[in-house]
Amino acid sequence: MKIIADTHCHTVASGHAFSTLLENVQAAKSAGLWAVATTDHIGKIPDAPGPWYFENLRIIPNSINNIKILKGVEANIINSAGDVDLPEMKIMLDWVIASLHDLPFEGPHGIKECTDAWLGVAENPRINVIGHSGTVGFEYDYESVIPVFGQKKKLVEINNSSHVSRIGSTKNCLEIARICKKYQVPVIVNSDAHFSFQVGKFEHAIALLESINFPEELVINSSISKFEKYLELYSQVFK
Repeated sequence: MKIIADTHCHTVASGHAFSTLLENVQAAKSAGLWAVATTDHIGKIPDAPGPWYFENLRIIPNSINNIKILKGVEANIINSAGDVDLPEMKIMLDWVIASLHDLPFEGPHGIKECTDAWLGVAENPRINVIGHSGTVGFEYDYESVIPVFGQKKKLVEINNSSHVSRIGSTKNCLEIARICKKYQVPVIVNSDAHFSFQVGKFEHAIALLESINFPEELVINSSISKFEKYLELYSQVFK
């Protein structure tokens, strides 16, 4: 399976990542990608940049060295209502990931709380991607929530780094992929790169999908035409 865009990548602006945007772009070009997103952390993640950083992404060209650039953010889900720490901005970001992390989430994060949180996220038109939702310790009712993601046009992320940096998450990721296949819910394969050498590296995520014969037509970033069609759909929300 060929992946043409890596839409979850961090830069030094996140504080705990180690490459610049230009280094990530060069890595994307070397990997033969068509597009790359810059999606640094925001809000309550330690050392995350503030809103001005994201508003100033407007100065970044839409294409660098023939690589399409998506200007985005990884926002944190902060409570069981599904609220995210994404402030109002003067510009529309191209790409918004919502994820659950330990620190910014208020209160317990059992199955009920996480299920409620993801259902709330599904109602937010600003969000494109359901970020690394297989993370161990943040399990939710996959069977009831994933069909809602499909109905609300959210892309369920198959995160390559979850198999390396989130030990114990592979089993959850596999179950999520199976349920996405069952309900024909589109997914997106991403690296979650925190260093440029990880950009365009999807071997674990692709192996997981291939192990269950996941249909390629449901992988939004497996072709330029599918990806552009999704971007057009997303842009309609704000017209």
